[in-house]
Amino acid sequence: MKARIKAISYYLPEEILDNEKINRVFPEWSVDKISSKTGIYQRHIAAKDEFSSDMAIKASQKLFNEYQINPQSIDYILLCTQSPDYLLPTTACIVQDRLGIPTTAGALDFNLGCSGYVYGLSIAKGLIAANIAKNVLLITSETYSKYIHEKDKSNKTIFGDAASASLITGEGDGLEIEDFSLGTDGRGAENLIVKRGGSRYPVSGSTDLVEDEYGNFTNEDCLYMNGSEIFNFTIGAVPELIRNTLERNSKQLDDIDLFVFHQANKYMLNHLRKKIGIDEQKFLYHLENCGNTVSSTIPIVLKEAIVQKKIGPGMSVLLAGFGVGYSWGGCILKAVDK
Repeated sequence: MKARIKAISYYLPEEILDNEKINRVFPEWSVDKISSKTGIYQRHIAAKDEFSSDMAIKASQKLFNEYQINPQSIDYILLCTQSPDYLLPTTACIVQDRLGIPTTAGALDFNLGCSGYVYGLSIAKGLIAANIAKNVLLITSETYSKYIHEKDKSNKTIFGDAASASLITGEGDGLEIEDFSLGTDGRGAENLIVKRGGSRYPVSGSTDLVEDEYGNFTNEDCLYMNGSEIFNFTIGAVPELIRNTLERNSKQLDDIDLFVFHQANKYMLNHLRKKIGIDEQKFLYHLENCGNTVSSTIPIVLKEAIVQKKIGPGMSVLLAGFGVGYSWGGCILKAVDK
């Protein structure tokens, strides 16, 4: 059975952290330096009393209203988050209740970051193909800002908070989900990590800070990212991911009309585009005003491409997510009328 992305909406929190505000805290980082290094001018930050479930609800309600979707029609919820409200219960269960989705619906969280949307599409397609579900609500929702130390200027310039909601179904028009290439390498786990908070290393509450070679401060209760190692991983893994995704779908690079990569930062994206040999006109960006929103970057770019009518019938779109884990995933979408 076919599976298609029928609709996408997203939510950005009200609070905005722009480069001017960051510059006031870190005078050595000028506004132009931040924007030239990252391609980001502002990020949306979740309020102190706003959490992943709240943003998931807002994105889903926006989806229901925008596309006249009845919550009673949803029979499975997939929620991708690395910043759940609680260790338990499952955030997807909280979302099911608050959205008024039937208790006959399945619901689960899965913990993935920048590859999460592609992985979510693979799970949704499997559920539909196995006739387990007909209408899957795929949600991404992250509040990385709550994990970033106030003195960590590097991560503060990159990450923003956001949530997205997509309806995956087997009927009607939309973006047909074709074949996947997925990968994992847990050897890179400690290069992008919030070390404390689980059972192995409970939250310490320590105020002891560690400074890296670039002058960023953090501790084990907060997000740590080894930027150079993440860059090296990405430059090595993503070109191979693109080759494998094309091969699994029996396509060549020139057969793809649009490329939607995880929006890590502008420098990395440009480097990848040039290394792979992708025409700049086919390569989509959308991070200037929202930053790196982790699992929500790809659906946000897709939504904007749809709104701007950049995707038309018959077009092929290649998605590529990559990052924390390490994990990576790619697939091709085909725009269809019916």
